[in-house]
Amino acid sequence: MALNWTEIHSVDELHEIWDNSIEKPAVFFKHSTRCSISSMALRAFERDWVSDDTQLFFIDLIANRDVSNLLAELSNVEHQSPQIIVTNNKTVLFSDSHGTIDAEKVQKLIH
Repeated sequence: MALNWTEIHSVDELHEIWDNSIEKPAVFFKHSTRCSISSMALRAFERDWVSDDTQLFFIDLIANRDVSNLLAELSNVEHQSPQIIVTNNKTVLFSDSHGTIDAEKVQKLIH
């Protein structure tokens, strides 16, 4: 992966991240490793993202479906794949999916 993603492997990790990501926005990217649309969305996001200190979290939907389901529950955002969810202080600021995932839009929102 081209960006400094923190990959979430367990529901315990997600709970900890969710509870602690209150000081600055967190970006969650849900990715299906079996889906070409998801791969294209991930590549486009990584290409267009301007590196900064934003917390970037990656969820592999195939390997960690329980984590993805929990994020949908915590955020109250219906599951999509691929999907981006931006949170701050346990509140969803923005979500998008598929071909409308846009790194520049996310960065403008959080800065």
